[in-house]
Amino acid sequence: MPSVSADTGPSAAELEEIERKYDEGAATKAVGKGMAVFLRIVAVVFALYHYFTAGFGLPSDHWHMGWHLSGLFILIYAFYPAFKTRNAYDLKQSFWRIGNVSVLDILAMLLGISASLYLSLAWRGIAFFGIEEQTFRMGNPNVYDLIFGCIMIVLVLDLARRTLGWILPLIICVFMSYALLGPYFPGILQHPGVKFQTFVSSMYFPHEGIYGVTLWVTSTVVFHFVLFGTIAQRTGLGQLFIDNASILAGRYTGGPAKVSVISSAFFGTISGSSVANTVSTGSLTIPNMKRLGYPGHFAGGVEAAASAGGQITPPIMGAAAFIMAEFLNVPYTTIVLAGIFPALLHYFGVFSVVHLMARKLGLKGMAKETLPHFGKVWKSGWANILPLVGLLVVLFSGYTPYMSAFCGISLLLVVGMARRDVVLSLIIPVGFAAFVCWKALSGEFGVGISITLLAATILGIYNPQKRVTLAEMVTTFETGVKYALAVGAASAAVGIVVGVINTTGIGFRLGFMVTSGATEMADVIHALTEFGGYELFSTSSISLFLSLVLIAFSCILMGAGIPTTALYIMLVSVAQPALTQLGIPPIASHMFVLYYGVVAEITPPVCTSAYAASAIANSNPFRTGVSAFTLGLGKVVAPMAFVYAPVLLFADPNGFDLLTFAYSAVSAIFGVIALSAAVVGVWLAPLAVWARLVLALGGLVFIAPSFASDIIALLIITPVILQQVLARLSQPASV
Repeated sequence: MPSVSADTGPSAAELEEIERKYDEGAATKAVGKGMAVFLRIVAVVFALYHYFTAGFGLPSDHWHMGWHLSGLFILIYAFYPAFKTRNAYDLKQSFWRIGNVSVLDILAMLLGISASLYLSLAWRGIAFFGIEEQTFRMGNPNVYDLIFGCIMIVLVLDLARRTLGWILPLIICVFMSYALLGPYFPGILQHPGVKFQTFVSSMYFPHEGIYGVTLWVTSTVVFHFVLFGTIAQRTGLGQLFIDNASILAGRYTGGPAKVSVISSAFFGTISGSSVANTVSTGSLTIPNMKRLGYPGHFAGGVEAAASAGGQITPPIMGAAAFIMAEFLNVPYTTIVLAGIFPALLHYFGVFSVVHLMARKLGLKGMAKETLPHFGKVWKSGWANILPLVGLLVVLFSGYTPYMSAFCGISLLLVVGMARRDVVLSLIIPVGFAAFVCWKALSGEFGVGISITLLAATILGIYNPQKRVTLAEMVTTFETGVKYALAVGAASAAVGIVVGVINTTGIGFRLGFMVTSGATEMADVIHALTEFGGYELFSTSSISLFLSLVLIAFSCILMGAGIPTTALYIMLVSVAQPALTQLGIPPIASHMFVLYYGVVAEITPPVCTSAYAASAIANSNPFRTGVSAFTLGLGKVVAPMAFVYAPVLLFADPNGFDLLTFAYSAVSAIFGVIALSAAVVGVWLAPLAVWARLVLALGGLVFIAPSFASDIIALLIITPVILQQVLARLSQPASV
């Protein structure tokens, strides 16, 4: 890989290479000119199909997911090599290749399309072939069902392998083995086993397995938001975020790092990939941090931690949040509401570490003359916020996420391509305005939404920025589709895991194993902490804490190299039953799993976001990963906080109480501050080793908000507070 300059930052080509190296989903091979034209047409048609069906109505589930899978088979088998060798991505010519796509890949492509569309064609039965309606074949598949079902299972696993590597397919194969070989497993894991025919039927037919909820949400929601994020970046919304982050935080202590945190939070909400977020914003923020004196590994760690946090930042969270809403059968707005404080706690933690590190290193903010001017930024970029406003208005008005994405993408096209002095370009705003009026007249859109969307459409054509050409927008659509391929493959493949869990009940079995093991360990610890009949902690509280720790470690270990969305789907099916057995509210248990899935992305030794940041920063990848993990302590401890205090998610079964919320929030914030100071080694003054250990212990106790635990935490850290106050008074200018 070409060396990256610490002064000027990486070039566009270097950034593309970094993203390809660390984001397996972004690494596509070169194809011949004719094949490139064909694939571009397929990608654009694929994107337009999803775009228009989002606004004008979806076909039946089996047809919609069939078309979606067909597109995945064509594009993945064309763009992703069978094996990732050194020259696998180069353009090659041979008798067995058509435009650098091998004959075997084309055969697999055709088989995949056949398996995808067979189910739709045979849904109502095909009398000529003696195929009954799907209702009569459920659980009793015919020969055609078995053949195409086996093809689908094998090829979907291959799609996941090509886009995401071997880890996910191997994990799925373990689950498949468990389903088929149940009688041979020991103890509580043993079950009667699933017959091969039943297994294929369950994995292939809709509502379970591959055609289950994960693929449905990806094909109806996730793809649209990935496309929205890609177009938003191209039209200038991403740059608007970065400029405003610089205005807000650039001049303060540790300015460039704080800019990285804010801009990554903003951009992460519209980005479908932590690596893409890291590369996009890190290309600007990491060189700025290094120029002002931040160590390379710390600069990369800041960007990686902040970028990963974008997936849990409302109002537009990552793909997993939409799947969570579907699993819990709640409006997406409920998930957004629940994610507000945890996201704030995460970024408060990153901010705290960044601020304290800047003080420790004596780093100042950015020079005033280097900062963007507020008036100039908004004078030229005000129109870029209109699509986001339109999307959020529709989303929070109770309409489907894909309808909100349709409106957001439409406004992006208006803002990016339409100008009042280019007559032909006005076709776009006129078309969208007609759509809004049609929805309003049919009673589907309210007056407020209609006026908002029409006003945004009219204002959008007055965008002073350079117009995006049709060719550029076509390229952007193609890029958005490429970003979504890996998520689509993962969702289809992970559907097998969900199907196995529903068929065998392994989730509850593993949950019982975790809780029973934690209870046994809790009995031992309780005996050691009991003094003359006085117990420091109850057995149930120790058992709960140990169960949470075990589940958290499992989430992080299983997340090594697996995208957050796929990881969340697997873990929520396995870990959530254990959390339910502990009496944790459903939304808290789901958020717990999601957070630790995100933590896995910045946890060494496998942390792709941190590795991408290290490539930009020219720093040691492992040290960068360690920095990212320590900076993300807010994300590490936040799940513990809202499990002990569901009120922080606005999900307390006893109802919301403002006083309880405020108390719990303050307690969690104190815990994050203590942990941040312990990590950096500075608070009011430099901290000795013993003081850092004491602060870390006190911070962890603070995270479980209760009056008793907070008193214990205060008693623990009081010596450090006194030492720090005295040190500060004696050396007021030492830090």
